Formats: sequence, structure tokens, C-alpha cells
Amino acid sequence: MVALLLTGGGCGTSKEEKKPSSRASYAPAACPTPNVPGSPEANLGPEFTCGYLTVPENRTKPDGRTIRLTVARLKATSSQPQPDPIVWLAGGPGASALSTAPAYATMNLNTDREIIFVDQRGTLHTDPSLACPEVDTFIREAPGLRLIDPVAAQKSDEATKACRTRLAKAGIDLSAYNSTENAADIADLRTALGIKEWNVFGVSYGTDLALQVARNHPQGIRGVVLDSVLPPQVNIAEQAFWPNAAAGYQALFDACAAQPACNSAYPNLRTEFMTTVQQLDQKPLTVNVPAAENQPATTVVIDGYRLADLTQSLSGGSGKGLFDVPAMVRALAAGDGLPAAKTLLSILPPVGVVGYGLQFGVFCREHVAFTDQQKTQAAAKAALPDFPDRVLSMLTDKPYLFNTCKIWDVGKADASVNSPVRSDIPTLLMSGSLDGLTPPAWATMVANGLSRSKALVFPGIGHGVVYGSECARTSMLAFLNQPAGGYDTSCVANVTVPPFTTK
Repeated sequence: MVALLLTGGGCGTSKEEKKPSSRASYAPAACPTPNVPGSPEANLGPEFTCGYLTVPENRTKPDGRTIRLTVARLKATSSQPQPDPIVWLAGGPGASALSTAPAYATMNLNTDREIIFVDQRGTLHTDPSLACPEVDTFIREAPGLRLIDPVAAQKSDEATKACRTRLAKAGIDLSAYNSTENAADIADLRTALGIKEWNVFGVSYGTDLALQVARNHPQGIRGVVLDSVLPPQVNIAEQAFWPNAAAGYQALFDACAAQPACNSAYPNLRTEFMTTVQQLDQKPLTVNVPAAENQPATTVVIDGYRLADLTQSLSGGSGKGLFDVPAMVRALAAGDGLPAAKTLLSILPPVGVVGYGLQFGVFCREHVAFTDQQKTQAAAKAALPDFPDRVLSMLTDKPYLFNTCKIWDVGKADASVNSPVRSDIPTLLMSGSLDGLTPPAWATMVANGLSRSKALVFPGIGHGVVYGSECARTSMLAFLNQPAGGYDTSCVANVTVPPFTTK
């Protein structure tokens, strides 16, 4: 992206910039029920009010169709709240902010400010929703497959084709589900709600989106909080999946070595991990997982790729699952795959919740379109030279992303979408020391372009700092109360790494 007009900054205009739309409007509506199918505990309570933001699907087509984004507003508990609310941007891309709103409502983040949760275009409660149950069904089947096998890749491709065909037949402009349009939606929301000034919070991909809002539409932004930072200038396919996994593995090995009990139990954790990946690549384990509550008996195949991918995935959820990884690796080395298989099944996404149309639009237009498999595999090998080539031939989390993007076929974004952001809007950046998805180095990279920023690293936390750390929440609120500087973040010095499982 090109650096656009920021508070007190310079001005430039990219070809793909989308201005807020005069066609945008907001109307109150009942909150969606259920909020998350099959999870009544996630329903929005009386402390929430909801509505719809109507915006153009594609702002280059003035007379084109419109879409609706669902918004949930969590009122402040104070009798005299501050006038500048927080707008909450979820990650993914494709995650639903509304689905997590009830959890964040219990964390007292709305003491002094209203929090506005918005489901980004194509996500759970938007109209249209660009969910792909076909893809989710494949993901549910995938644990029983060896993903390197051609039959698994074929099943993935068929699921992607089925979803794309269905959405295209419905008249959806899949190329319009991208970060540039997404950022314009957020700017439209502030205007449509009549809010003079607000604070922008983003987590994971939501940080990329928040930065693009700050650059393309800086008006009315008082402060920005970035949790688990994704820089717009990095190519996810080439620089995120395996290189960040490597950084996350090393952070995990170092954290274990720093704890006497973990170091004693697993004195050669790095070697044991690498060796187990290699052995499982040659001889995968087939694990029979007995039936449990809401889970039928299942067969899971664990090979080298699956171990490497699962370990990185456990950075999510604030990294709580990482502290079982050394014990899980030891069990796998001894031929016991049950702990790993159970963990894998526990983190599968629910069917129909992820907005894959936005996810693929962002990944394919803004990242895959700017690289190729050869460059991506070269970067992977440079980061993890001890890994088998067969393991590195697929990306973590999105093993068939290049095939997926060929099928999704949404073109290439303007190169400006991947330019560094320059801004003097006050910004707080927060990272977890064990984050193997968006490592702390990425926050430093972004902070270099933000003249009024502060970057914090929270020991023992993975991806999703605010969700996992009381200190992070305290620091965030202190920043929002005093974004110009001088706010108290001293609690970070007292954060310690939790103990690893050693039995």
C-alpha cells in the first residue's frame, strides 16, 4: 500500500483506494440468534444491541449490489462513559467478531468505553455470508488422511471448487472481498454511526486491516491497538507460514530450556522434535481415537507435516496448548500418538463459521498473486533446513493454498496494498513471546513506521495477547485512557512463562 493521508502526515492515492461511500447506511436490528450455531453460551446478552451496516459490494461499481454487515454494540458499564468507543476487528481473515464478543464481554474491557464488534464482509453474520461448509467438511475429514497424498489434495480442490461455484452462481463478486474494500467498510461504519472519534483494535489479520484503515481512512481515529501484529508489507505465503513456524519452534525450545524442570525432562527438545518430524514423515502413525462427548470414534493419521503444523497451530488461543508440546513430542517419539490426535481434533473449526470467501480473497489477491511456489519453498527450506522436503512442500495451516488460489481466481490486488504503513496516530502493539503465527519481530517491523508507537512483548503468551493476558488488558486500557504517552505498562515486567507439562 501507498502511505495515504494520516494524522499530520503526507498524502498519496493508490489505484485501489476505496473511499467511504455515500451509499452506506446503518439501521438497528435484533441481534442474531443463535450467535454461533450449537453454542448457546455464545449468544449475545441484553448488554448488546445490534444493527446492520449496508455498503456497496464493490465501490468501483456505483450502481452495483449492496451487502450488509452485522454490528454488535457492547455498552460501557460506566454511568459516564468516554465518548470514543472501540471498534473491534477480528482476524482470520474470515473470523467473526460477533462470535467472540461474549467472551470479551466478561473481561471488563468495556468499563469506560462502548465496544463495537463488526463482522467483516463475507463473515458469519453478514449478508451474504461467504462460508464454505464444503471446505469445513473436508477439514473435518482431513485428520484421517495423509495430506501429502494426491487423494487428499483432490478432495480439497473439489471442496474449494464446489464452494466457489455455488457463491459465483449467487451473483457474488468474489474479487470484492479484500482488505481495501474491508477497510472502507470500517470507515463507513464510523460515519454511519455518527461517531466523531473512535479507537481501532485489531487482532491477527485484524491488525493488517486496522493499519489499512489508519492509512486509507485516518479521519476520526484517536488511537490504535494491534494485538499479534500482521504487517501489510509481508507476503503471508512466502514469509509467514514456515518461517514463522521456525521462529515459534525456537521460542518454544528456548522457553523450555529456561525452566529447570522442563530442561531436565527434555534436555534435547529441539533435536527430539526435528528427529520425530523426520521419523513420522517416513513412517506415519495411525491413531484410533475412542469416542468422547460430541466426538465419535475417529482415526487420525499423524505424519511429519501434521506434527509440525499442529505445533504451530497451538500458538493460537494465546498459546495455552504449547505447554503440552514437549510431552506430546516425547509420546510421539515413543509411538504414542493419542495425545497429539486428541489435541488436533479439539482445535478443528466448527462447520459454517469461517468466512472463506474473505480469507481466500485476501490470501489470493494480496499475497499468493505476488509470489510462487518455488520462492515459498525456498524460504521454507532456508528457515527449516532439517525438515524433509516433503513436509515443506505444503504450507502450514493452508497446505494447498496455491491450488486454492488458482481455483478461487480473484485476480491480483494493486501492489500498494502491501506497502508499509506510515502514521503518527498513537498506537500500542502487543505480541506474545511464543507466537509462531505473528512473531514479535513483526510488531517491531510495523512500529518502525509508526512515530507515536510502543511495542510490548508478553512472556509465555502465544497468538491473541489480550485474550490470554490480564496484563495485556490492563495495558490496553491504560493506553486508551492516555494514548499521547506516559501510560503504565509496568505489569509486563512481572509476567512469567507458565510451567511446561513434564509428566
